[in-house]
Amino acid sequence: MKLAGVRVVDLSVFLPGPYLTKALADHGAEVIKVEAPGEGDPVRHLGPSDGPSTVYFRNLNRGKKSVVLDLKDAADKGKLLSLCDSADVFVESFRPGVMDRLGIGYAQLSARNSRLVYCSISAFGQSGPCRDRPSHDMGVEAVSGVLSVSQGRDGQPAIPAVPAADMIASLQGLAGILMALLRREKTGEGDFLDLSMHDCMVSASANLLGPALAENRQQVARHERTTGGAAFYQIYDTADGRHVALAGQEMKFVRNLLGALGRPELAPLCEKPGPHQQPVEQFLRNEFRQKTLEHWVASLSKLDVCFGELKTFPEALGDAHLAARGMVLVDGLGRRHLNSPLRFAHEPARVDLHEPALNEHGSKILGKR
Repeated sequence: MKLAGVRVVDLSVFLPGPYLTKALADHGAEVIKVEAPGEGDPVRHLGPSDGPSTVYFRNLNRGKKSVVLDLKDAADKGKLLSLCDSADVFVESFRPGVMDRLGIGYAQLSARNSRLVYCSISAFGQSGPCRDRPSHDMGVEAVSGVLSVSQGRDGQPAIPAVPAADMIASLQGLAGILMALLRREKTGEGDFLDLSMHDCMVSASANLLGPALAENRQQVARHERTTGGAAFYQIYDTADGRHVALAGQEMKFVRNLLGALGRPELAPLCEKPGPHQQPVEQFLRNEFRQKTLEHWVASLSKLDVCFGELKTFPEALGDAHLAARGMVLVDGLGRRHLNSPLRFAHEPARVDLHEPALNEHGSKILGKR
């Protein structure tokens, strides 16, 4: 496997760090999850459980090894330092300054192991006036400006369903760690990655920031291409109370659908986003309300139109296409797991569906306590 022989010491909890290190574990890295005494990672106790652990925990921490260490205890800290001496990657998600105060910051660990790639994930990064401010995903989305244009039909900011700041930071961290490991092959030196969720969220907003960067103005979300100002990037009600999303604004899609519906003359209105598209949107709202979702899926599938039927999560997990891609795995207990989305032709992921019990590997890795 691609990452066989890579040892990762993971002190992160909740979502960004564990999702990152799960990807490393799926592709062969040995990930040692260091947990606090007592409850361990808080997501062990969040959400529904269908077996030994919660669904949240097992889908982020499968294939890892769990050890319990009290970082304020001198003996336990010594064991952690020994682990890090043989590690290739170290991941933590504490507030800035905590690791240094505990004596396990980058300066301390790299002095012992110069090949170590050290990744610190925090809301606002290791520097700047907000570095000590605590936050989770939605707070970061708010400060980044993204929440200001993530609006419902009432024009008010809407709570995001997917924790984009968490997930984008996780994936940026994965890329950064792999870059650092690649550089180490040439230089023999590790590196420090200061990963700010805030930085990552702003960076991921490149398609939204045109008005602000070019004209220093806040856009009207309802007038922009991907936030409500385009009839062909919009969600429509169907006759049976379901929804269909038009999701492609290329003029070929516009002409295909409007032509099939007998209104080709409306197509020129869709060349640019803005309130002038309202007649097209209203026409489409009236049309979609006339027939069921099943009818529209069948019809749109024949027209070469970019669309998606709005599915519930149970429907999405039962989707035939997802099954054909092997994205839902079932373990010996009958529990469903999410497969790795990284589909390599050579040395693909070999997913270990076992999630570790708290301190399951403590004695084997750390010796007798």
